[in-house]
Amino acid sequence: MKNFKALATSLFTGLALFVANTDAEACTSFLVGKKASADGSAFITYNQDDYGMFGRLQYLPAGKHAAGEMRKIVDGDTNHYMGEIPEAPYTYAVTGFINEHQLAITETTFGGRSGLADPKGIIDYTSLMTIALQRARTAREAIRVMTTLVQQYGYASEGESFSIADPNEVWILEMIGKGPHEKGAVWVAVRIPDDCIACHANQSRIHKFNLKDKHNVMYAKDVISFARKQGFFNGKDTDFSFANAYAPADFGAIRYCETRVWSFYNKWVNGMDKYLDYVDGKHIGKAEPMPLYFKPKQQLSLQDVMNSMRDHYEGTPFDITKDAGAGPYEAPYRPTPLTWECEGKKYFNERPISTQQTAGTYVIQLRATMPNAVGGVLWFGNDDPNMVAYTPIYCCVSKVPECYNPKEANDVTFSWNSAFWVENWVSNMTYPRYSQLFPSLEAVRQEIEGDYIAQQSQVEIKAQTLLAQDPARAKAYLTDYSVQCANNMLARWKKLGEYLIVKYNDQTVKPEKDGKFELTPDGLGKAVKRTGFPESYKKIVVKETGEKYLMPEQ
Repeated sequence: MKNFKALATSLFTGLALFVANTDAEACTSFLVGKKASADGSAFITYNQDDYGMFGRLQYLPAGKHAAGEMRKIVDGDTNHYMGEIPEAPYTYAVTGFINEHQLAITETTFGGRSGLADPKGIIDYTSLMTIALQRARTAREAIRVMTTLVQQYGYASEGESFSIADPNEVWILEMIGKGPHEKGAVWVAVRIPDDCIACHANQSRIHKFNLKDKHNVMYAKDVISFARKQGFFNGKDTDFSFANAYAPADFGAIRYCETRVWSFYNKWVNGMDKYLDYVDGKHIGKAEPMPLYFKPKQQLSLQDVMNSMRDHYEGTPFDITKDAGAGPYEAPYRPTPLTWECEGKKYFNERPISTQQTAGTYVIQLRATMPNAVGGVLWFGNDDPNMVAYTPIYCCVSKVPECYNPKEANDVTFSWNSAFWVENWVSNMTYPRYSQLFPSLEAVRQEIEGDYIAQQSQVEIKAQTLLAQDPARAKAYLTDYSVQCANNMLARWKKLGEYLIVKYNDQTVKPEKDGKFELTPDGLGKAVKRTGFPESYKKIVVKETGEKYLMPEQ
């Protein structure tokens, strides 16, 4: 999402590179090549992070359009009408960020140098993603569509990193506008090798790129010359770094953004300690940046990718569960904003991959070994990825589950029919007493995901059999299955919430036996356990209060 780093930038460099109100929004995206996964799937992911966002899962049916028909462009962040462009003769069906041909696109916003958004441009980054999904079949085709659109109609957003993938290829496209005096954008796209993984998280990640590798690299013809003209670069073409020219690093770019990238790599790549001096944000210009991609030490499973989306720097130097900010129950979350002041000094909070502000989380699975209708799966959750169970939505569906798009719910209207609100109800119960309540949530999460992953092969065998006989029946079957999975998850999550409020009511713990709350012989609930502070937090309280609460000797 857009505008993440501005507050940090203004605080730490005194230079406001981006627009205001910027501490709230940020996203993370992983990319996994098909030979880097355990089952030959290509993956891209997306944590859609933004305070105030209501997580809806959009569905756009395929359509035929008459000559002269126009398409309205509405900014995906502001809902502001931008203008109109000619509609394509035919558009493909889109569910969330995947289309019927197993093409998927996700994003993170890096902002970049100020003044490069085009105020007269009518294509914003979210519209760019959707239109490309409606008009392209492959990643390469999507890149051409996206770059052509902004050249024709102007690019209205800030610097953006896009993950673009089909079953055979995974790409990162980075793009930034040319400002108010030139239409279009400068950009570079790099293919991630099939046996590698990559990540981006609100900071430009493409540094030097091979200008001669036409198969694996695409770029705007003026990507270097425009930087020279603007005074952003003055070296040899071979030394050109897109990131350094258009999104020079500051503390926020590194510590809040690149550290998330490092944490993903740290799980799956040996030797990442060598980049600790870089990602601490305190050695800008001195420490070596991380490469764009790495070959992992092992192939990643679907569950590995899901769990990577839930990372909070656990077990790393950036772990936030062991200091006073975690509270008595070792919560891996911090209140925003990211920066705060105390007694005239400025401080910051870590910003992990998994965060309370996520409105929707996506793990998109793409498989060249299967027909498109079966091979493309959008695994979706409607809240913080650590606090939800991903459910499968096949790319051929004719509708999305109602719980992911309830008509009566929005960001200020609660509904028991809304996965967003039910999942937020449960997560917000859990956050304040994390170490106590989370194990119960985690067990249910693992049960649901485990069941759906275990069922996947059998479901897809049946779907492929149906597809060979009657494609319409196969698509109806996968639609019904996707809806059923989401509805079952929602029902189970309501039960989880009911369990948590009973089990942990009033800061106590009710005893259980054989999965039932225990009763006295007279039918009342047995005495609750009063847990008090964990031992580690008792020491913090004593240090803070001294002898204020010390019991007098009798």
